[in-house]
Amino acid sequence: MVEVVSDLIKKRKMLELSEYFSDLNSVDIAKDMVDLKDEEIVLAFRILQKDKAVEVFSYLEPQMQEYIIQTITDSELKDIIDKLFLDDTVDIIEELPSNMVKKVLRNTSKEKRELINQLLKYDENTAGSIMTIEFLELKESMTVKDAIKYIRCDTLDKEDVDTCFIIDNNRKLKGRLHLKELILNNEKTFIKDIMDRNVINTSTIEDQEIVASEFKKYDLTCMPVVDKEDRLVGIITVDDVMDIVDKENTEDFQKMAAMQPNEQSYLKTPVIDLAKKRVIWLLVLMISATFTGSIIKKFDDVLQSVVILAAFIPMLMDTGGNAGSQSSTLVIRGLALGEIELKDYLKVMFKEFRVSLIVATILASVNFLRIYFLEKTDILISLTVCLSLFCTVIISKVVGGLLPIIAKKLKLDPAIMASPLITTIVDTFALMVYFTLAKLLLGI
Repeated sequence: MVEVVSDLIKKRKMLELSEYFSDLNSVDIAKDMVDLKDEEIVLAFRILQKDKAVEVFSYLEPQMQEYIIQTITDSELKDIIDKLFLDDTVDIIEELPSNMVKKVLRNTSKEKRELINQLLKYDENTAGSIMTIEFLELKESMTVKDAIKYIRCDTLDKEDVDTCFIIDNNRKLKGRLHLKELILNNEKTFIKDIMDRNVINTSTIEDQEIVASEFKKYDLTCMPVVDKEDRLVGIITVDDVMDIVDKENTEDFQKMAAMQPNEQSYLKTPVIDLAKKRVIWLLVLMISATFTGSIIKKFDDVLQSVVILAAFIPMLMDTGGNAGSQSSTLVIRGLALGEIELKDYLKVMFKEFRVSLIVATILASVNFLRIYFLEKTDILISLTVCLSLFCTVIISKVVGGLLPIIAKKLKLDPAIMASPLITTIVDTFALMVYFTLAKLLLGI
């Protein structure tokens, strides 16, 4: 697309460019537009048909949206803002610098500005902050005929027209009704007689991660949002939930890699910002790793007596860290999916203990055969290494399984208890076990 668009702009074939864009998906246009030159971006954006320009704008990355807002005229911006869904407008405003926010609000109608301010009052990462107020609502006292007539006049700017939510005269949520059911029923039937009263809903203050899990649990495409008095104030759609899941998964991956979360894309993030988000955790882990050095110093007499013991330290530490990381990864994912709860800590510990017995036995046996028969190492040293490995794997897997649950209990993100931190903790246990067993078995 980039080559075609650049060539058409260079040749000033604007009509052909407009026709070319009309055959493309808005998501694809937004994805590839970032690779155009600055002067080509605005020109290409202005060539888009108005409705398509709004769609493309909603899919652009925040930096690109900011650039276009800076470049286009106030009237062009007003056309875009007027046609954007309210929740998309709020998302854009939250990402813009203050001077750009002023330009957007200046070109927004008074009614829409009030609604934007209302949504911005909700705490970040809550259901209220991601909901949209553009949805279909029907009164339970309506007949099917009245409802269909109302829908025909009121669906122009609604984000979801497949599901209607039913309210009473006080706007309290009473039920839901699919458009298909509405069409198939007699026009004299009352809405209250055919609506589904069992409605899964959420409150404006509910955490967005919990909302996402409810979508998955009940296989929803949209969910109504109510205030503390059970009045219907908005809905959350599945596309919003997909964005939440993507964002939360990205944050978890970054935390599991011992980095501070970063919302910008990798290639768009300045080098200095990437360094800042990585170096803090690396400093913490580096300083905490000095404990392992202290343990080695404490047992330097053991190493001096049997120098060959030092050769097996890397293997013990790496295996212990890897074993703990396996357990922590599974438990972190289980917590995220709701498969594991805080009350399950004893079940997790018992399961990881049984798994570790099997794994530790296999690893220790294979290692003993390798060290004693292939490397011709003294049998007592071989036993010391393999028993240490056996104990280390058991400790690592149990600790790796429990630490994410402890983090959750302390209101911390379980993702921080991932590979880097687990490895640092397990290394300490591994060395203590190793040197203690060496002193006992070798009589040092």
